[in-house]
Amino acid sequence: MGRLLVALLAVGLVACQNETHAVVSPVPSPTPHTAPTAAILQSGDVSAGLNVCLGSGPIDVYLSVLANADQALAARETTQWQALRQLGARSGAISLFTSDPSACKAEFGAMTTVKAMASFVAQFGDEGAADRAWQAGVFGFVPPPQGLVSPGLTRGASTGLGPSSFVYDRPPARLASWRRSVFVALVVVSNLDVNAFHAATGAVDPRLN
Repeated sequence: MGRLLVALLAVGLVACQNETHAVVSPVPSPTPHTAPTAAILQSGDVSAGLNVCLGSGPIDVYLSVLANADQALAARETTQWQALRQLGARSGAISLFTSDPSACKAEFGAMTTVKAMASFVAQFGDEGAADRAWQAGVFGFVPPPQGLVSPGLTRGASTGLGPSSFVYDRPPARLASWRRSVFVALVVVSNLDVNAFHAATGAVDPRLN
């Protein structure tokens, strides 16, 4: 009886040693989305001779600073931001760079003689909300109808910014509006060449993860 017990224990030990167990690998954490304040144009992205405007950064800070300079413009842009919030925007940021500080209180694309670069990025809860907001218009810039032919206008993948995008290139102003991932973005360049414009959109777009 003792020898039989020893033999059974030995067989059981071998069986346990030969048993394989599944190795559980941890699920990788999703890459966090870039904050809008990091996705907008930064000082190193813009043309020489342009200086950052006071208030560039989180949209609430920008609107507060703008209200001290032009209450009517701040009220209009606050309304436009609130419209994006109602469509699901969770956070947003703006950066403005100009060759003349007086242009810091001008509307997007309204600088006719001063060199300037402006960018806006908003983050949404999901891609669907972001695309609906882009379709509705970003700060008054609504995508043109599909198939519309107009000088300087390009819509869709041929812009290089994805299917949900349009570019309007009519100097002295150049504008790009697009949606990528959970973001909508807007870049406006005034009185600068097309290379500066492409550099600006090329700096913002890869950050929209």
